[in-house]
Amino acid sequence: MTKNTLILDNGGYTIKMSFSNKNEVKHIPNCVTKVKAERRRLFVGDEIDDCKDFTGAFYLLPISKGYLNNYDIQRQIWDYLFKNKCKWPDDNTERSLLLTQPYFNFKPIQEYLIETMFEDYNIDKLFIANPSFFSMVKHCKGDLENNACCLIVDSGYSFTHIVPYINGKQVKYATKRIDLGGKALTNYLKDVISYRQLHVLDETHVMNQCKEDCCFVSTDFLNEFEQCKQRNNSLTRDYVLPDFVNYRRGFVKEDHPDKSTSEQQIIKMNNERIQTTEILFYPSDIGINQIGISHAIHYVIESLPDEFKPILYENIVLIGGNACFVGFKERIQKDLRSLCDHLFDVAVHLPDKPIDDPVEGARFLCKETPDLLSKLFCSKVEYQKKGMQYCLDKFSN
Repeated sequence: MTKNTLILDNGGYTIKMSFSNKNEVKHIPNCVTKVKAERRRLFVGDEIDDCKDFTGAFYLLPISKGYLNNYDIQRQIWDYLFKNKCKWPDDNTERSLLLTQPYFNFKPIQEYLIETMFEDYNIDKLFIANPSFFSMVKHCKGDLENNACCLIVDSGYSFTHIVPYINGKQVKYATKRIDLGGKALTNYLKDVISYRQLHVLDETHVMNQCKEDCCFVSTDFLNEFEQCKQRNNSLTRDYVLPDFVNYRRGFVKEDHPDKSTSEQQIIKMNNERIQTTEILFYPSDIGINQIGISHAIHYVIESLPDEFKPILYENIVLIGGNACFVGFKERIQKDLRSLCDHLFDVAVHLPDKPIDDPVEGARFLCKETPDLLSKLFCSKVEYQKKGMQYCLDKFSN
């Protein structure tokens, strides 16, 4: 088994990348960016770090609504990664790759991934799975047979998925999707701020940072919402917008009093801090006719056989970018406690780095369970001899 397995979590917002023998995880924006300030240049992936002014940034995204639909853009980003970021020690090293794919991925996209990796990037061994599989392996410590049961809640850029695993296998009929992710929250915040204070509809990058810095999940929404109506309340924050001269990223003014000047452009964040994230729990607030995360978790577990319900309620794992919101774990814990039977214990687990957890799970798979990984891998020789369908069946999880 090679010691230099490459891990790529190919997300809709960022690509999380690492080698199995390293501890760091690199985050590469999964997009090609255009900006008004530099019209002649395209920024591929993390080349955007070289940009001095993000005003009016325009993004070319390979993934839309959770699925790869622009092969040319994705190929451009992969070319950049494999040429500049993903370098094996030498050409004689066996190239093995662990790659994530979307939930309920379409067969033509799966075939494209397999063919591209084997034919164009010369990968020797390949395994493709959705992100929750790798997190499940880590949570269950690689033992996929002896009651390896958990429920992965993956709330990312495009969607939120509730994925139950029983004995190491995904229960596909019970897996549910909520058509809501970080992108929708950012768009909602842009709309609200543009209507109430300042036109920021073209400033997706800046408002996404504002969302990450200011917003949190309330465990007592109605009470805190009432507090926001008061003129002087403890929830209001002033968010200083970046000027791309002194500050490349905005910041909460109260957290950095030493940076205060009279020329700063400020957005006042009040009830927006909790209303933005509340959409995750009540999507109907913005016209999405679906249940929220807490109710979806309860619905999924209750649709499974009774003998597995107690185990699943005690093994709920939160991953994805939205799991980073302060209060996210506590809110789900509180909601589920009120929804489920009082005889069940509820335990919600939040990894130290929810965004990187699938990569950490893949690294665990490489280091701690090499025998299992060798069974999961599909080699280029097998692909050439047994064909595409063999690979698809092996990656069906």
